[in-house]
Order: sequence, then C-alpha cells, then structure tokens
Amino acid sequence: MLALVDRFLDYIAIERGLSANTRAAYAADLKALLVWLQGRGIGSMNRVTRRHLLDYLMGEKERGLSSNSLSRRLVAIKVFFRFLQQENMLSFNAAEAMEAPRLWKILPGTLSYKEVERLLAAPSEKSRYALRDRALLETLYGAGLRISELAALAVDNVHFDASYVRCMGKGRKERVVPLGASARDSLRLYLETLRPALAEGRDSRALFLTRRGGGFTRQGLWKLIKQHARRAGITRRVTPHTLRHSFASHLLANGAPLRVIQEMLGHADIATTQIYTHVDPARLQAIHAQYHPRA
Repeated sequence: MLALVDRFLDYIAIERGLSANTRAAYAADLKALLVWLQGRGIGSMNRVTRRHLLDYLMGEKERGLSSNSLSRRLVAIKVFFRFLQQENMLSFNAAEAMEAPRLWKILPGTLSYKEVERLLAAPSEKSRYALRDRALLETLYGAGLRISELAALAVDNVHFDASYVRCMGKGRKERVVPLGASARDSLRLYLETLRPALAEGRDSRALFLTRRGGGFTRQGLWKLIKQHARRAGITRRVTPHTLRHSFASHLLANGAPLRVIQEMLGHADIATTQIYTHVDPARLQAIHAQYHPRA
C-alpha cells in the first residue's frame, strides 16, 4: 500500500504540478491512514470500506484533530482513491460518496480586538528579537497571510511607498495585500535596525530571519506564535491561521465587502470566504435591523 501512495505522490507532483507543500501534506495524511489500516490487519486498498474510512476519521476527531485537518485528510483520501480507480488498481471506490459530516464544519476560531492587541504587544522589550517578532505578528495579522506565505516573504516583497506586500499564494498565484500603518511602521523599524544585525553579511533575501540569519520554516513560525500567545495570556488554542481568520472577521465586522476580503485572502471561490459571514452575529443583526421591512 505504501508503494501505491508513493506512485500517487509522483503523479500529483509530475502530472498535476501540485506544490511541494501540498505533496507533503498528502503524504502525511495518507501515511497516517495506512498506519491505521495496517493496525487493523488491512493490507490491501481493495479491502477498505466506507465504514473503515468513517471509523478512522471519527477516531482522529476524538483524538483532537481540528476540523480543518479532518477535512484535509478526507480530501487527500478522496483524491487518492480516485487516482487508484482511474489507474484500475481499485475495484470499488469506498471514498467516492463521502462528505464531511456537519459536526466537522465548525466556524473558524478568531481573536477579539483586545486579544489581538495583547498578542501584538507580547514580544518583550527585553528580548533582542522583540522588533522582529512584533513586525512578524503585525504583518501576519495586518495582511491576513497564510503561514507559508509569511515564511516565503522576501525583503523585496514589501513596498513601503505604496503600502502593500506582494505574496505568492496557493497554486503559485501572486496577490497584493495592503499594509496598514502599524504593520508598516513595525516592519520599517525591524528592517532598519535588527535585520542587518541578524543577516551579518549573509545574502539571504528572506524578510524575517532567525537568530542564525536564515529564513524561518513554517514550524518555526508556528512555535513562535504559540509562545507569544501564551505570553499574552491567551489560554485557548492559537494557530497562525487564527490570525488570518481574525483579519477576515474584523474586516467584515467593520463593513468591508466580502469580494474585497476574498481578494485579500486569495480565495479562488467566494464560498470559502462566506464562512466569515457567520462569525459576527452582531453585524448580521445590524444588517437585519437596517434592511428587513419588519425588523
């Protein structure tokens, strides 16, 4: 079964041209499924039933896997099984009619305005890296970036004269996102003072540098964000995507059009952005009161 997964990974990389990040995510998700199947004595994909897949996903949910991760695993399974069927290596596609149960489709977690302020203020002034960390958090929240997009930012992607940052999103689609005054000021201070010291003559073009002078990995950024969330006294789970969700929700709550938010987030489909219309009930009540004839 592992050989089938490797063949599938080659297919999505070579024939479909999916990114290395997507390939790595599919590899991790499918290999986790194989471990589960082998632990139950299932040694062939043709023996896998819909019941097996549901039991596996529900077990992962009970183990604490997030809604987004569960949905991603289901997508990986469906694409993998479709590939096997197309290659005539599967007699029955057990994943074909599967949909994510409603209970997995929860609203994205967001921070309140006050929690965001505490998080942005969390980098200690006593730390040598406070200017970098503050600029990093301001950019992540201020531009609504994905963690992979933040890790890939180069110095040349920041345009202070026009107040925007240029990033490369999913599917290698480039987009431009405005930078607010707070993010702009924090970035300028970091670039003028701390970054040259971190670079120490190296030729790295990465915007945010580690103490060794190299660019951050996604895992390194995630660890840093969790560290500052704890320092800010935020007890619930905070991920890099929490700041992206907060960016979108706060824009919507303050009247930004959904289409504009879609462009800034880099969503290909407006339906992906529409989840944020359910996050702010106060805004929905205000719209109802303003426009409904019997409000």
